[in-house]
Amino acid sequence: MTLQKVGKMVKQLKVLTAGFTSALLIAGSSVAMASTTVAANSNAPLWMMGEVHDNAEGHFYRLKDLEAKLGGKWRPALLMEQFNVDQQPALTKAWQACESSQCVIDTAGGIKGWNWGMYKPLIELALKYELPLVAANLSSQQVKAVMQSGFSAVFDEQTIKAYKLDQPLPQPWLDSQRKMIVNSHCNALPTDAIDPMVRAQAARDVMFAKLMVQYAAGGAVLIAGNGHVRRDLGVYQWLPADVASRVKIAGYVEPAGANTVLFDIMRVVNEHKRADPCAQFKK
Repeated sequence: MTLQKVGKMVKQLKVLTAGFTSALLIAGSSVAMASTTVAANSNAPLWMMGEVHDNAEGHFYRLKDLEAKLGGKWRPALLMEQFNVDQQPALTKAWQACESSQCVIDTAGGIKGWNWGMYKPLIELALKYELPLVAANLSSQQVKAVMQSGFSAVFDEQTIKAYKLDQPLPQPWLDSQRKMIVNSHCNALPTDAIDPMVRAQAARDVMFAKLMVQYAAGGAVLIAGNGHVRRDLGVYQWLPADVASRVKIAGYVEPAGANTVLFDIMRVVNEHKRADPCAQFKK
């Protein structure tokens, strides 16, 4: 048997394992909660690495920083906000069969709205180092369901109890999250839209947290917007203590978003020139 065939078999095994654990995770929280025991005995690094979605400079430095960490044997799962959890079977197939980032995007079904050119180098890195690609986000349909019907529209009873989603959200967190949602929508949201959007943000962060726990034993890197990876409001707040204690957070922020309290490592990049995001609310 050639080394090439052996390498392909190893990659297939990684893919099958990643796909199987993801399927179990989405089915319920029992697997994720059991994984916390494994994670507590592991020294595999865990990272959450943020972004300003349209800032190419931030993407460049994040890629550079991540690749610098791959010089040894660490081969973390790459949890990507840009792929939705229901795309995991297609993403697994793409990771196994594709040799280019464009093939992965086409095969998995890259969602409109993301600038995929920004993420091609990251996907190429995953292919080069055989980092399992994990679809981490809720779909727009799932987000809408949470906004309309609550957490039970997406999560099973075990997950809801494990993350205390059947209880009132902590008031300080809720107040801060409301403020962030309102500010990010130019103070133009109808009052009755604020709490459903906060609930949707919480649901996405819970899903990211579940996946961080699921892949913690072998190491994981969450790729998501800075609002999700910040220490005070995002995914970190939903992680079990034994996993949270191992997580390092890197923020790639523009000057207006610089805040050393929110991130362990912070790179301040030049502001991307973009149209006024509030212009649409002024019409």
